[in-house]
Amino acid sequence: MSDIRTSPHHAPRTSAATLLVPLLAGGLVAVALGVYGKMHTPTGYAIGVAGFSGPLAMKAWLTTAAALLAVFQLVTALAMWGKIPLQGEWLPSAHRWSGRIAFILTVPVAFHCLYSLGAQFDTPRVIIHSLLGCFFYGVFTAKMLALPKRDAPGWTLPVLGGLAFTALIGLWLTSAYWFFTTFGIKF
Repeated sequence: MSDIRTSPHHAPRTSAATLLVPLLAGGLVAVALGVYGKMHTPTGYAIGVAGFSGPLAMKAWLTTAAALLAVFQLVTALAMWGKIPLQGEWLPSAHRWSGRIAFILTVPVAFHCLYSLGAQFDTPRVIIHSLLGCFFYGVFTAKMLALPKRDAPGWTLPVLGGLAFTALIGLWLTSAYWFFTTFGIKF
């Protein structure tokens, strides 16, 4: 008599269905941020831009730091998955902490985007930026909720991590890069 845990007919399966809750939660976060950004009347006021000349400079520099940490995240993820020849016991911890710090750096940026400026749909750059911001937080939510799911398909973390990375780089291009090329390097 075979044990149900070792029977080939009852082997643990990976299933895309395990991603239903993380993906739905991520979608709800993205939609909620977009709706709030569109419905909220922007104040036009910045809060606590400590050490920066203004809110746009603060947002540009914090987004740049987050984007640089995202590149570090990409390198450490590729190393942990064996795609590049970089080894060390420090990799998983460095990957987790760089991700945490990058996320924390995005919070005051998102707050100012939503509170001070709101979601805007008047120019292509700003439309793309607003949509990418909502998408970034949605996919980040889905990734964090999918992390503990051991039965998730093997592609889950690389795809969600890659989407979060791509969204953050897109945010940097439509905000910090635009700011630096339009107004120059300012603090």
